[in-house]
Amino acid sequence: MRVFVTGATGFIGTAIVQELINAGHHVLGMARSDASANKLIEAGAEVHRGNLEDLDSLRSGAGQSDGVIHAGFIHDFTRFKEVCEVDRIAIETIGEVLAGSNRPLIVTSGTALVAPGSLATEDIIPPFNPAWPRASEVAADAVAALSVRAAVVRLSPSVHGDDDKHGFIPILVNIAREKGISAYIGEGLNRWNAVHRLDAAHLYRLALENAVSGARFHGSAEEAITVKVIAEAIGKQLDLPVVSVPPEAAAEHFGWFAHMAAIDCPASSKWTQERLNWHPMHSTLLADIENGIYTK
Repeated sequence: MRVFVTGATGFIGTAIVQELINAGHHVLGMARSDASANKLIEAGAEVHRGNLEDLDSLRSGAGQSDGVIHAGFIHDFTRFKEVCEVDRIAIETIGEVLAGSNRPLIVTSGTALVAPGSLATEDIIPPFNPAWPRASEVAADAVAALSVRAAVVRLSPSVHGDDDKHGFIPILVNIAREKGISAYIGEGLNRWNAVHRLDAAHLYRLALENAVSGARFHGSAEEAITVKVIAEAIGKQLDLPVVSVPPEAAAEHFGWFAHMAAIDCPASSKWTQERLNWHPMHSTLLADIENGIYTK
């Protein structure tokens, strides 16, 4: 299959590209720069110049493909509403090209806000949240109505592994270094789910090859890890005290990240594993922290 991949040179995208190539697929990867293009060439992929705001490049890439994995996103939280709109338009633009073809389109979303405070499952469709205006799932459903096999991969809040520079764990590590303590909020019993990036990449491939229109697949290898346990592991690696921060002081300590530091978002992938025969096999989040990949 000839697969067009957005976000092809990112932390997860590079793993997706290699997973696809290793499985015999031909990859057309989007690149914004010469450095990104060289990265794709070295991986064995074909380069497609463009970016998520260049709609003509999206149309061209989708038009040359047998399927699309949309893993790209502009991670600029200072203009989050704007970049969510860019994401929605990108998905709909790709969908218009694939319309009527029954070709697969895999779109990226997250598990964190599916069912805060309870176990998220693939069948839950969360209501729109104005505080989190990412519309990837709504856009994917709109595209599915155009006879496209559009499905969603919901990623864990912590996609971990080597070369993770901008994910949730590096953020916590950087805050711990800056503040001199590794902290959690209150009792720290709120839970995150997690997945290794290589397991996530494998999931994207399986989702593409077995796309079910309208399906949600959960990239959650570990259902629930308390933030206190994560903070303790980070504190041990950095040789820093591990401290509880009262909820009323969370914003001061964690800054813009306070909301995610407090969220309780366990997530199951039972249906995903059964439907796609997906069985995560790479290292756990705590193993990666304890092995020092975030604190070297």
